[in-house]
Amino acid sequence: MATTQLTASSISTRNLSSFEGFRTSAIQFSRNNARIGIFSQRSFPSMVVKAAATVVTPKHTTLKPLGDRVLVRIKDAEEKTVGGIILPSTAQSKPQGGEVVAVGEGKTIGKSKVEISVKAGAQVVYSKYAGTEVEFNGSKHLILKDDDIVGILETEEVKDLKPLNDRVLIKIAEAEEKTAGGLLLTEGTKEKPSIGTVIAVGPGPVDDEGNRKPLSITPGNTVLYSKYAGNDFKGKDGSDYIALRASDVIAILS
Repeated sequence: MATTQLTASSISTRNLSSFEGFRTSAIQFSRNNARIGIFSQRSFPSMVVKAAATVVTPKHTTLKPLGDRVLVRIKDAEEKTVGGIILPSTAQSKPQGGEVVAVGEGKTIGKSKVEISVKAGAQVVYSKYAGTEVEFNGSKHLILKDDDIVGILETEEVKDLKPLNDRVLIKIAEAEEKTAGGLLLTEGTKEKPSIGTVIAVGPGPVDDEGNRKPLSITPGNTVLYSKYAGNDFKGKDGSDYIALRASDVIAILS
């Protein structure tokens, strides 16, 4: 039987040149069949082929709060204590403040339109667990109701907080260091005080006709308040403060 042998040099390898790492061996053809020699491998590392995935991220350039809602850019969590100790991420306190980015059109009470109590650019403090957190323009924001904003704080001093609506800022009385019998108390056993001095008050709540109703509490009052109400803050001077609703004040002491 006649056999024709063709070498690699007699066959165009134009279509095989892209397969780097292979060379062609002899290719033999017979009358009844063609037998092609296998490719020998010089170097063929394992290959993983991945289909290109396209992730489409919605691109929003504006976010407009509706009604009595406010959009606030959340400030970064504190990474150090007052004494300069670096905190791990698990121990960093959840921020309670930020900058107002946008506000809604307000709400209607009765026949009156009540505007939002803050403007864009204001530095505010809000209730710790209020609102809905969203990612916007590469940073964390919070959408919350106007009523969830505790006050405006333009400095780093808690005592400068300007309460909003029916909120009251109180400087908490120092905890008792001793029991009635004279025993010294540790930090863990000190009774949480519920007495303090009023530092500032808000303009009051809005009544059914859309008018502000002034609070009966005034700065300088010594008050007794509900034990677990409000939001606690630590002042730069080491003093403790609390911001709460006027309805959580139980009595005025004299």
